[in-house]
Parts: sequence; structure tokens; C-alpha cells
Amino acid sequence: MPDHYVLRIAARRGDLHLIWRLGEGNDHDTLAVDDGRRLLAFHEAEALQGHCERKGWDLVADAESVLDLEEVRESIEEAARDDRARTAPTGLLLDAWNFFEDLARSVDATTALPAQGAVHDAAYDRFFDAADGGVWSDEEAAAAWGLLRAGLDVWEEAVRDAVVPDAALLTRTALLTRTAEPARSVPPS
Repeated sequence: MPDHYVLRIAARRGDLHLIWRLGEGNDHDTLAVDDGRRLLAFHEAEALQGHCERKGWDLVADAESVLDLEEVRESIEEAARDDRARTAPTGLLLDAWNFFEDLARSVDATTALPAQGAVHDAAYDRFFDAADGGVWSDEEAAAAWGLLRAGLDVWEEAVRDAVVPDAALLTRTALLTRTAEPARSVPPS
């Protein structure tokens, strides 16, 4: 059984916790989804832990990773304003690229990442060369920014359609708490 990790996504509407699964052998890494290939997303890490325990999934303790999609979005918007803007942290963008590929593979979405070819491979390699001052070609930059923009679109669709088990649990708990309160006696008038 693959190991499961907590991946916290910082996004516009607040943080969400996802379950990232390490691929075994030649299998790709994926994110946990339900039977309909809808993303499982949790507001609280504790709810995610409980879900993994109920499913019998091994959760690697103390291995939470964080991906700030707001910073990715800001980098993309800056690049759209100035095509020479390539000052974004390349580690963050490489992490985002990998996350978007795992996400697109995992969920059933109408939005897709662009088909990748040699220019995408070269752009991906540029992330590793960035520390050495590697120069991006216009085609590589366009491929990278295009994939990252499409990845944000896949994310937005996945979140819109996500299953949020702890939200349902919180709602049920609130209803049970309200109905479990003793009836208040009203003094006679």
C-alpha cells in the first residue's frame, strides 16, 4: 500500500489539506479522490488524519508539505503583465507544475493541462538550471506559464467539485449538538 502524505494548499479561499499518495514502482503520484474521481479536501488536518485511519491508509507523520497557490497565481499574473518577469521562485513553480500534473491525473475534470512535448521538457529542465542563471527561450517561458495557468484552472474546477468530508462532519455535529440540547421550559405566563 502506498504511503500517504498531508499536502496543505494555501489558496484564496483559505487552506485546504489534501492526501498525496506516493506512486509505487512505475505508478504516478496521485491525490486521494472518491469513487467519482472527485478530490478529497479537508479544512482541518485532524479530519484528514481521521479519514486515513478509517480507510486504513498509512499516513506519514510529520511530513506535511505546503504549496502556496496564491504565490503561484501572483507569479503568473506578473508574467502576464511583463513577459520578461521570470523572477518567481523556481522551486515553488516546479512544485506547482508537479502538483498540477498529479492533480490532473487524479481527478475527473473537463479542464486539462496542455499536451506536453519537447518544449515543455526543456522548460521543466530550466527550473533545475535556474540557479545557474540558465536563460529561458520565449517558447520555454510560454510553455511553462501556459501549463501553470492551465494547472490553476484544473485546481479551481477540482476544488469546486471536491468532496469535503470534514465539512459534512462539522455540519452533522452542529445539528446533533443543537438537537441534543435539553428543551427549555417556559415559565407560565
